[in-house]
Amino acid sequence: MAAVAAHRVAVLALDGVFPFELGIASRILGSAQRDDGTPLYRVQTCTVDGAPVRTDADFAVVPDHDARIIRRADTLVIPSPAGRGPLFEAGILDDDVADALAGRRRGTRVVSICIATYVLAAAGLLDGRRATTHWQRADAFQRLFPRVQLDPDVLFVDDGDVLTSAGVAAGIDLCLHVVRRDHGSDVAHRVARQCIVPPWRDGGQSQYVQRSVPAADRQSTAAARAWALERLERPLTLAALADRAHMSVRTFTRRFREEVGLSPQQWIVQQRIDAVRHLLESTDLPVEHVADRAGFGSAASLRQHLHAALGVSPSAYRRTFRSGAAAS
Repeated sequence: MAAVAAHRVAVLALDGVFPFELGIASRILGSAQRDDGTPLYRVQTCTVDGAPVRTDADFAVVPDHDARIIRRADTLVIPSPAGRGPLFEAGILDDDVADALAGRRRGTRVVSICIATYVLAAAGLLDGRRATTHWQRADAFQRLFPRVQLDPDVLFVDDGDVLTSAGVAAGIDLCLHVVRRDHGSDVAHRVARQCIVPPWRDGGQSQYVQRSVPAADRQSTAAARAWALERLERPLTLAALADRAHMSVRTFTRRFREEVGLSPQQWIVQQRIDAVRHLLESTDLPVEHVADRAGFGSAASLRQHLHAALGVSPSAYRRTFRSGAAAS
């Protein structure tokens, strides 16, 4: 059987690009391999005209390519540009950047990291669609682009062929999600282990919004969360979690939300959804058994929660991700 060509990824470096965000796609997607070590993605970096661009640090980036590689790309990744100028003040995109985006092939997936969401919105790619951006920019973004369905509480949004992430490290979460979507959880977990990052993170952006720093010597809910993760298939009451943390229910609930950005019940549902996703991707267990192992109790409850979280049925999710894993 002929070898399958690597998925082509173009990373567009704009003026003032943040170096950390610029390297995310290459590091995460570039680490994804088939079992035989063959790369699953071919990541190339370009600027609009092939000339060097300044970064937000004290050095410039000298690319090997110009925007012509976008015409052949299967996925286009845009890291954060400098957060100033007409784009961020008036939602006006430079003509050469707009032309580069317009030159992509039909069906090319577009991914933005952090405030590169502004680039996609200014190009009209997010009109009427869900998206996210860094929480500090959310209000200003929404004023500039009222037609975008902005969700500032999540780490990333997958809206099919357009994906957006929140600040900085959420770009890692999103790129791992892309690997997971394309090739299944086993490949994504291998990449996460190699890069020494979590395969997914709990909670949303709300856990990072600036707030009073808790006292260093106070109790944490971390032990209770670890205890719960080992018992997802069992009933997990708020009282039991609070007791495990040696706190009152009221104190536990408040501290849990401060640390995680979610209520205990929301977090438990999220962990159970993650367990469901892994079981659907990695096993052929009937949905009833998956529901039992993940703690949802019944297939009907599982279907309801999965559809609320991801908008798909268990069978549709399994077809998508098992086929992606098989292809790798």
